[in-house]
Amino acid sequence: MKKILLLTAISGLMLTGCYSTQINMSMGNMRLITSSSDPQDVMDFATKTCRNDFYEGASFLSKAGKEYRFKCVKTEENEVLIPIPGTTIAPAVKAEVK
Repeated sequence: MKKILLLTAISGLMLTGCYSTQINMSMGNMRLITSSSDPQDVMDFATKTCRNDFYEGASFLSKAGKEYRFKCVKTEENEVLIPIPGTTIAPAVKAEVK
């Protein structure tokens, strides 16, 4: 009985450490992301998502509660990538050709 109680308490603590991040809308170059994670994790997720869609990165537009709005930016558009205030955008890793 004590083992079951201990396992229940541990799994409850582990679940509170988990955050959820999901894309609610993806229309053109706009992304609506709902997340309970840290802002830096959300910025990294948005940047990775946009780069996977062949954009340069994600530019932060606004935040309302747990919803973040981003615009994916292409290099030809000459737009500046704007991070969530207090976060940074990780530089893209480029493969070198030998």
